Amino acid sequence: MSQPTGADAPAAAGGGGLAGRLVTSIAPRADGMLFGTRLNPRRNSLNLVRLILASSVIVHHAYPLISKSDFGPQYLGDGIGGWAVAGFFCLSGYLITGSRFGKSFGDYLTLRIARIYPAFIMCLVVTAFVFAPLNFFHQRGNLAGFWSASTTPAGYIFSNLTLKMYSWDAAGTPIGVPYAAVWNGSLWSLYYEFFCYVIVGILGCFAIARRSPWPVVILWLASIASRVAYPHLSRYLGMGFDGEVLTKLVPYFLAGGVLHVVKRRIGMHWLAALVSIVLFVLCMKINVYAGGQVGSLFAAYALLYAGHLLPSPEWTRVHDVSYGMYIYGFPTQQLVMTFAPQVGFFGLIGIALVGTSILASASWFLLERPIIDRVRDSLVAEHKAPPPVAPLAAPPT
Repeated sequence: MSQPTGADAPAAAGGGGLAGRLVTSIAPRADGMLFGTRLNPRRNSLNLVRLILASSVIVHHAYPLISKSDFGPQYLGDGIGGWAVAGFFCLSGYLITGSRFGKSFGDYLTLRIARIYPAFIMCLVVTAFVFAPLNFFHQRGNLAGFWSASTTPAGYIFSNLTLKMYSWDAAGTPIGVPYAAVWNGSLWSLYYEFFCYVIVGILGCFAIARRSPWPVVILWLASIASRVAYPHLSRYLGMGFDGEVLTKLVPYFLAGGVLHVVKRRIGMHWLAALVSIVLFVLCMKINVYAGGQVGSLFAAYALLYAGHLLPSPEWTRVHDVSYGMYIYGFPTQQLVMTFAPQVGFFGLIGIALVGTSILASASWFLLERPIIDRVRDSLVAEHKAPPPVAPLAAPPT
C-alpha cells in the first residue's frame, strides 16, 4: 500500500526526461549495471502509479456496488481490482525492502506501524461514526436502535483493530444499497500486506540478507513453490482463505524485494519492460492459478518501469495520497449509492473519485504525513542523542 519512495541508489546519467528514459544502453556499464538506467529514488512516478492502481480499485468496485451479482470483467483470471492489489504488493515489496535494509528492526517496525495503522483506525472511525449514521438516518428517518445494534459502531472499530477484518457492517449498515452490510471491501488486504512487512523485517535481522541478494531471491522462489503446492496441501494445512491469499500475494511482494536487492545490476529499460509484459501474460496463459506468481518478477519490473517512464506532477511526487484513495474509496462509493442510487456506473466512479480524493488528501495532510514526520524526527533525535554518562566510581576508602 503507500510507502516513501526514497532509496539509496543515485540516478544514472541519461535518466532525465522522456527521451532519456526510453533510449538507454542495454550493454554492461562501468557503474556495474547490466543494462538500463537506475530508477531515480526521488525523481520517479511510483506515487502516480500507485494512485492509478488505487483508482482502478474504485473502478472495479463500481460493478458490484451497483449490481451485487456483477463483479466486472475478468482479465487473465482476475478483475481490475485484483490486479491492482497485486500491483500494490509488487511496489510495496520494492520500497519496503529498501526501508528495512537501511534501518534497525525496531525503527523499521515503528515506521511501518506509523504509516499504515493511524490512517486505518481513522478510516474505521469515520465509517462508524459519520458514514454509518448518515446511511441509517437516510433510510430510517431516525437513529433509533443504531447505537445499540448487534454490531455496534464501536464494535465495528474494536473488532477490526488488528487489521484483520472480522466485522464488515456497523449496526447493519449500509442498508438500502445493492451491496448491503459491507462498508469497506478494500481493507482486507492490509492484514496480508503487514504480514509481508513482518517477513521482510525478520529477514533483515540476518546479516547475510544485507550483504547478498540470495536470501530474498530464495524466499521469493519458496513463495512461488508454496503457491504451486497449495492446492495439494491446503486440506492438511487448514489455513482456508488466509492460505489462499498469502500464497497469491506474497510472491508479488517478494518479487518487488528481489528487484530492490538487484537494483545495482538491473536497470530500467524499455525493451526489458516490454519483454516482461509479454512473459507475464504468457505465464498467465499457461497457468491461471500460479502463473501470476511464477511471473511476478516480470509484473514488478513492468510497474517499476512505468514509475520510471511516466511523467508525474511535482505535487503527486511529493504527496502520497494513494493509501487514502485505497482505504476510503469503497465507503465513499457506498455513501454515493445511499444518496444517489440512480447515478449509474460512470457517475458512481466520477463522484467517488472526487469525494475520495478529498478524504485522501485530508488523511495525508492532517494525519499521515504529520505522524510520519514526527515519528521519523523522533527516531533521528534518538539516534543523535549522546549516550548516558556512567557515574564516577566512588574513591577507595
